[in-house]
Amino acid sequence: MSQALPLWHRAQETLKPYATIPLRLIVGYGFLAHGIAKWSKGPETFAAILTMAHVPAPHLMAWLTIFIEVFGGIAVLCGAFVNLVALPAIGLLVVAILTVHLPYGFTSIKLIKIVDGRAQFGPPGYECNLIYIACIVALVMAGSGPWSIDAWRLRRRADQSV
Repeated sequence: MSQALPLWHRAQETLKPYATIPLRLIVGYGFLAHGIAKWSKGPETFAAILTMAHVPAPHLMAWLTIFIEVFGGIAVLCGAFVNLVALPAIGLLVVAILTVHLPYGFTSIKLIKIVDGRAQFGPPGYECNLIYIACIVALVMAGSGPWSIDAWRLRRRADQSV
C-alpha cells in the first residue's frame, strides 16, 4: 500500500496541468447550449421572460445574455480569454440566481412525483449556478491548461520576447 501512494502522487503531478480541461468542457458546453437554446427560441421570447422577472432593459439584456452565453461558451471550450469571460459569465449566473432560482432554494433537483414511470421535477434552485460559478473561479485561479488558446498565446508571447 505504501508503494502505491507515491505512484499516485506522481500520476497526480503529471495530470495536474490537465485538470481544468473537464471544467472547461462542461462549463463551455453548458453556456453554449443555454445560449443556443435562447437564440433558437428567439431573443424576443427570452426578453418576455426577462420582462416578467422585472429585469431592466429586457431586450438589450436578452441579446447580451445570448451573446455572453454563446461566445463565452465557445471561449471557455477553447480556453481563450477565460479570465475576461469569467466576470460577465458569473454576472449572468448571479442575476439568474437573484431573479429566478433563489425562491426555490438551494437544491436543483426536486422530485415531485412519478407519472407513467417518468420523473416529474419542480423548479430548480440555485445549486447548479453555484457549481458553474465555482468552476469558473477554479478556471481563473488555475488557468485554462496546456491545451488551450490562452496557453498557446502565452507560449507565443514568450517565444517572441526571446
